[in-house]
Amino acid sequence: MADRRRKLGSPPENLATAKTSSSVVWEKNSSVTNLDTKMEPLRECLRSLRKSHKDDEARVKRAFQTLLIYIRNVVKHPDEEKFRKICLSNPAFQERVGSLIRGIKFLELCGFERTEGDEFLFLPREKVEMEVLNSAGSVLNSTMTNPSLDFSQVEKKKSYQE
Repeated sequence: MADRRRKLGSPPENLATAKTSSSVVWEKNSSVTNLDTKMEPLRECLRSLRKSHKDDEARVKRAFQTLLIYIRNVVKHPDEEKFRKICLSNPAFQERVGSLIRGIKFLELCGFERTEGDEFLFLPREKVEMEVLNSAGSVLNSTMTNPSLDFSQVEKKKSYQE
């Protein structure tokens, strides 16, 4: 009977347990809004990094590429600790990301935490948020392919595709 009512577009017999379409829409919009709230600091961090180093676009691009590699590795291999642990004293890391204003901050906003006497950035497995990492990667990738693109437009386009 309930199946027939649903096919005909009639309300279910027990309205208390039924999920209305407006509540489903609200839940989806709430999820997008929650992600937007988490992404704004990431976008602002990238804006600040670019602005602080506007005279060295090649260095900024290399930093973005390196950040994208770190993010991509965690997304592809979330259970492997070696991809979730970055040695802060590593010369390549320092040259590409660590020495730039806001370079480390971006990784911290993605969930990485300073550990072991500030020697490492580590992303605990239980704190890996795939939605945030995928969106961060999308923003990084978009800024590399179109440096003049406004970050806020990138995320709005992405959220409409979902």
